[in-house]
Amino acid sequence: MAVDHIRYDLLTQDAMRGVLRTVLKDVAAKGLPGEHHFFISFDPRAAGVRLSPRLLAQYPEEMTIVLQHQYWDLVVGEDGFEVGLSFNGAPERLSVPFAAVKGFFDPSVKFGLQFAQISEAADKADKAGKSARKATTVSRPSAPSAAEAPRPAPGALPAPPEPDRPPGGGEVVKLDRFRKK
Repeated sequence: MAVDHIRYDLLTQDAMRGVLRTVLKDVAAKGLPGEHHFFISFDPRAAGVRLSPRLLAQYPEEMTIVLQHQYWDLVVGEDGFEVGLSFNGAPERLSVPFAAVKGFFDPSVKFGLQFAQISEAADKADKAGKSARKATTVSRPSAPSAAEAPRPAPGALPAPPEPDRPPGGGEVVKLDRFRKK
């Protein structure tokens, strides 16, 4: 297997995080448009994440926040975002680097992104010519009907797909299908 010197996996992840950054910057400036709302899942132990010890103890592996009705002071920078949220009636301020984000989902339009967690050790191993990773791709998860859709609990984004199998089976689509004839 050839070594990926260009690192398409890192470029793809950075581009997808750019989508998240752009969306959050727009929401910070203008508010949530229409019915849009977001589930953002992240690793609370990742470098740069700031949250209370109480929340870290409650969600040590993964945490999912919802930006919909009750959030405030959303501030978005180049490397991450900060937001105020209420947890069981207690206000909290979270700071989350984009590198810590594992998933982003907007159920109003059935759009989601899953991010590969690329550790520094794995990155160094790849640079040394060792095992290359595959990029996680943008997906449009199918949403269950309102009756069967479970209410997402903190830390409950769908599990990432197995590396060699696309979610939902996948379909090859030719671009000609969308061209005017």
